[in-house]
Amino acid sequence: MVAAGAALADEVGLANLTMGLLAERVGVRTPSLYKHVGGQEDLNRRIAALALREAADAVGGAVQGCAGRDALAAAARAFRAFVLEHPGRYAATIGVEPSGPDDPLAIAGQRLLGAFTAVLRGYEIGESDVDHALRMLRSLCHGFATLQVANGFQWSADIDESFEWLIAFADRGLRAP
Repeated sequence: MVAAGAALADEVGLANLTMGLLAERVGVRTPSLYKHVGGQEDLNRRIAALALREAADAVGGAVQGCAGRDALAAAARAFRAFVLEHPGRYAATIGVEPSGPDDPLAIAGQRLLGAFTAVLRGYEIGESDVDHALRMLRSLCHGFATLQVANGFQWSADIDESFEWLIAFADRGLRAP
């Protein structure tokens, strides 16, 4: 049920995903969905956990065997590709709070964070700066990808060239003392 909801969110947008629409898509009556999920909020949380797991798999797989700028580029490209391919399910991850350390959201979020932390191992980032560096990477990758999904780049420069410029910019910043 969650996978069907995630696919539908990607298709129609998270804001347009309803229990009724999902029931129609999977061919059941809306009350039947409540055997699988506790309601719209529960569905959205489960979609968010699924999205974080999938993003962690994509980024983690992309950085295997890479270091430094290569790892940064692989992680950024994988993250962007995930958001572009799955905009609805990714939107579910924004602003949702885990209920505790055992929450599937927290576990999946830590896996994604771990993949980006692995990227930082190729740079001389002090322990006290790791959180700042992770926030910078998240802001750059999230911001670019969500703006692209929303058709926020409507000028003539090639979007892929701009993204490669962003990667080079982040790499220079991470290399700065």
